[in-house]
Amino acid sequence: MAPTRSGDRNAGKRRTRVHVVSDVHGNARDLARAGEGADALICLGDLVLFLDYADHSRGIFPDLFGRENADRIVELRTARRFEEAREFGARLWAGIGMDRAAAIEKAVRKQYAELFAAFPTPTYATYGNVDMPPLWKEYAHPGTTVLDGQRVEIGGWTFGFVGGGLRTPMRTPYEISDEEYAAKIEAVGEVDVLCTHIPPEIPELVYDTVARRFERGSRALLAAIRRTKPRYALFGHVHQPLAPRMRIGATECVNVGHFAGTGRPWALEW
Repeated sequence: MAPTRSGDRNAGKRRTRVHVVSDVHGNARDLARAGEGADALICLGDLVLFLDYADHSRGIFPDLFGRENADRIVELRTARRFEEAREFGARLWAGIGMDRAAAIEKAVRKQYAELFAAFPTPTYATYGNVDMPPLWKEYAHPGTTVLDGQRVEIGGWTFGFVGGGLRTPMRTPYEISDEEYAAKIEAVGEVDVLCTHIPPEIPELVYDTVARRFERGSRALLAAIRRTKPRYALFGHVHQPLAPRMRIGATECVNVGHFAGTGRPWALEW
């Protein structure tokens, strides 16, 4: 938690508390309680659960194709055999005779209906790389503000939000180019708290110790942190990072991407 700084414009005022979550991955039960005791909830994306790498029986993929096939595709992806994984998935889809896009959208809509209903008021949210941004406007109620490349003031502090992930062989739904991502970072500018789905490109922050691979972080985000020096940089995406937090200059960088597994938000108070 951050102490009130000398000369801060909030000195003498009532303290503000926000709870921050990321990588919800279908955990609607705990999401409904995540805002308790806070003035606002912040969600950094990945609401959808397509496949749980810890429990292969959970998610859209095993619901459609069964646990055994989920085991196999996790094995291939963990081994970084992405082309084999895509071919295996294509055979599964061909075998059930369903339109892939329609089946996934139907399953995602079902999850979104439950998850967006669980958001407290107010909630400030941005997209994760497995989310489907075009659907969010249909499910976000008036108490939920969706931001991407935008800023908002909470309790006298400025929060900037940048959603989505960078392109990878996984080809998840909301992956964008490095240039488009950098433009959103630039649009946010100087803020007190920089909120993104993916981490800055630092090896300790992007390595997942369970998946045993480096996820993609952003060099543009790292450069912005060093240049603009926000008080905090908050992010998720890497579920079991080598380092859950570290300082980059004056900025405290914190991975809050543990919500699906723990059900506990990260708290920030000032």
